[in-house]
Amino acid sequence: MTRSLARWLAAAALLGAGASGVAAPVFTYKIVRDYPHDPKAFTQGLEYRDGFLYEGTGLNGRSSLRKERLETGEVLQQTSLSPDYFGEGITVLGREIFQLTWQSHIGFVYSRAGFRVERRFSYPGEGWGLTNDGRQIYMSDGSAAIRVLDPRTFAEKRRIQVRDGGAPVNELNELEWVNGEILANVWQTDRIARISPATGQIAGWIDCAGMLPPVFRSSPDAVLNGIAYDARTKRLFVTGKLWPKLYQIQIVPRNR
Repeated sequence: MTRSLARWLAAAALLGAGASGVAAPVFTYKIVRDYPHDPKAFTQGLEYRDGFLYEGTGLNGRSSLRKERLETGEVLQQTSLSPDYFGEGITVLGREIFQLTWQSHIGFVYSRAGFRVERRFSYPGEGWGLTNDGRQIYMSDGSAAIRVLDPRTFAEKRRIQVRDGGAPVNELNELEWVNGEILANVWQTDRIARISPATGQIAGWIDCAGMLPPVFRSSPDAVLNGIAYDARTKRLFVTGKLWPKLYQIQIVPRNR
């Protein structure tokens, strides 16, 4: 864990973040390094595993699953979805990669080695984001709820109702598991929520406003969406839909 992230977690605990009726504290970021990112990639899911980025992209006719080199943005492996499907979040669990679709109620499970579709699964409602804790899968659907799924049967085990103090937080999008917590983009905002999977309470916010210079925002759809974590070196990465950059950041107190 980086020193700044450790300070952020400790500060959130001391401030009683996530307590009933108390809004969570807001932190900001420091850019450590930036990397190239495909400006045509409509980023829906992002994970870092064993030295590589895995990315799921959206839009009908442009949806894909990719393996990329972090340092250069080079796409090393890719498979495209049928134009009928609008790709959404992904997560890498063991030797498999899971990918949602938006409104088709269908998800795909690929072999990690060959990107071969090994099975499909179904779910009610919309598919938005995915992550996992090594044992179970967490899925967002655009609401204030996160579903907890069995990765073998896809049975829903429970739902986490996400709140900031006493207020529900809707439009949870891309998810990432970081040090026992879920980080979540909130669609069409510059904020990332840090969520307790046990209680659903938000312990802190990361305000990413101003990260991508306005000149690089190619369309109104170029919003923050994409979180990846390198558990071995404790690096946190963020990007957005149609962003030409991916950023490694540190979490720092606001108004520092």
